[in-house]
Amino acid sequence: MAGDIVQITALSLLVSGTSTLVATLIAVPVGTLLGLREVGSGRLLRNILFTLYGLPPVLAGLLVFLVLSKAGPLGPLRLLYTPLGMVIAQVVIVTPIILGITMSVVSTVERRVKDTAFVLGADRYQLSVTVLREAAAGVLTAIMVGFGRAISEVGAVFIVGGHIEGQTQVLTTTIITDIGQAEYSHAVALGVILLVIAALIYSLLYRLQERTLA
Repeated sequence: MAGDIVQITALSLLVSGTSTLVATLIAVPVGTLLGLREVGSGRLLRNILFTLYGLPPVLAGLLVFLVLSKAGPLGPLRLLYTPLGMVIAQVVIVTPIILGITMSVVSTVERRVKDTAFVLGADRYQLSVTVLREAAAGVLTAIMVGFGRAISEVGAVFIVGGHIEGQTQVLTTTIITDIGQAEYSHAVALGVILLVIAALIYSLLYRLQERTLA
C-alpha cells in the first residue's frame, strides 16, 4: 500500500511539474510579447487564447489522444499511454492559462515603466525583461495557477495515460478508480496527499511572490 502511494505521488509530481515547466517556458515569453503589444494588435492570437481558456480537459485529452494514436501524426513515437504523453496533454491545458495571465499582468504594468525603458535606450528585448521584472509577482501567480490546474487534472491524463497500474497512475485518476471500486480509505489517503502537495507548492510560491513585492 505505502509503496504504490509513493510511486503514484512521485509520478503525479513528475508529470505535473514537467508540464508546468514546459508550459511556462512557452507561455511566459509569448505572453510577455503579447502583453507589450498595443491594444488591437495581435487580436487574432488573443481571441484564440481566450477560446482555449474554455477548452474542456476531456476534449483536450481526446485531441492529444488522436494525435498520439497509431493513426495520428505522432503515432510512430509511441507516446500514448506513457507519462510523456500525459505531460503533452497537460501542457495543452496549462499553457493557455499561464499565457493569458502573463499577458494580462504585463499589459497592466504602468506605462511610465515602458516609457522610461525606451527613454534609456532599451531595445525590445531589454524592455521585455524590464517589464517582466515589474510583473514578476503576477507571473508567479500564473505559474501557481497553472501547476494547480495540472496537478488536479483528471480527464485528459486518464484518456492519454490510460491509468495503467505501475506505469501511468497519478493521484487524481487513482482517486476516481478507487471510489468506483469502493476503496475509500485508499482514495482518502491519496486525497490528503494531493491537498498537502497543493498547500506546500502554493505556500512556496506565495513566499516567492511576497519577496518580489518587498
